[in-house]
Amino acid sequence: MDITNIKVYMQAVGQNARTASRLMAKADTASKNQALIAMAEAIRHDEKNLLEANTRDLENAKAKGLGSAMIDRLALSSKSIASMADGLLQIAALSDPIGEMSDLNYRPSGIQVGRMRVPLGVIGIIYEARPNVTADAAGLCLKAGNAAILRGGSEAMHSNQAIAACVKEGLRAARLPETAVQVIETSDRAAVGELITMKKFVDIIVPRGGKGLIERISNEACIPVIKHLDGICHVYIDDQADLEKAIRIADNAKTQRYGTCNTMETLLVHEGIAKQVLPPLCKIYLDKGVELRGNKAACAIIPQMKLATEEDWGTEYLAPILNIGVVSGLDQAIEHITAYGSQHTDAIVTENYSHVRRFLREVDSSSVMVNTSTRFADGFEYGLGAEIGISTDKIHARGPVGLEGLTSQKFIVLGDGQIRQ
Repeated sequence: MDITNIKVYMQAVGQNARTASRLMAKADTASKNQALIAMAEAIRHDEKNLLEANTRDLENAKAKGLGSAMIDRLALSSKSIASMADGLLQIAALSDPIGEMSDLNYRPSGIQVGRMRVPLGVIGIIYEARPNVTADAAGLCLKAGNAAILRGGSEAMHSNQAIAACVKEGLRAARLPETAVQVIETSDRAAVGELITMKKFVDIIVPRGGKGLIERISNEACIPVIKHLDGICHVYIDDQADLEKAIRIADNAKTQRYGTCNTMETLLVHEGIAKQVLPPLCKIYLDKGVELRGNKAACAIIPQMKLATEEDWGTEYLAPILNIGVVSGLDQAIEHITAYGSQHTDAIVTENYSHVRRFLREVDSSSVMVNTSTRFADGFEYGLGAEIGISTDKIHARGPVGLEGLTSQKFIVLGDGQIRQ
């Protein structure tokens, strides 16, 4: 396909996707699972080729001076390739939602009214850096009966095309249309502009990337968008927390991986236990090279800590930088999260059941956690097989978006000759 004329190229991609979506909507579960299993096998078999392609992308990224967080997200390894394959197999093992009927009830007229789960149609996914999104998105869209148009970042072009070859191999093996998953072959930014305005061909846009990308998509798209802008995640350590548990959770939430949207950016600690928990916890952070910024009460306990600015509290660092606030209690912790959070993921560490109930009810985030790390806010960890992204919207899909988030429902009405009087 000629990619020199972006508009013509993208229109052809859109038309192919719309045609494929009609075939995917009626594909049976066995065929979809066969394709997923074949994709996983191709990814495992082609590990060497995937690593070679990824090495080319990493070399280009380093030559361009891209930051460490971007390079971390870009890198593939034998372990991450195996995880991609495992994610596809897990999707294959999930129940197929398409055609599922629910809430069937008889009405006084004698008709039966219920709902049936159906595909969304054509899903356009725009993402940066992470090559594993190519496999995850392809698998989830396929199992949910959709066609997908995937536009990865230019920094991952070689990796994405190598994974796309494995995806096509799986579709061929199951005799499903290869155009059910199309990975855009140009890095020209004009392709994104076309994709997000092709209302005739595309039903939903899912952006995955930095705040700048997502803001642009949200502002310019003529198509509904499933998105989150920031991952400003909090952990609140209550005065009735198990301190050993709290230190382990707060360490993991920040340092297990820095460049992810579910990494903690602000730690809140009850003033009653701050002098007990902060010295050993901050020693862990400082030993790992984490820069600490805090309010006056936190700085008074940890002299190596810088005073946080107002801007700091609302910043998603994606880096070894952490805000720490000492608060008077649960009320102030919830107020802080409401003021500065991004409705992504927030956690409380406490043994007080009443505090748990309040935190779960009053913190308005897509994932609210108790006594565990925010790093678990992930489709794979939630048992969704993988995720196409995390949504902080409140309409349609919220939190990690798996199979159900890639479907819709329509009303179905079953009758036996009834007419309205």
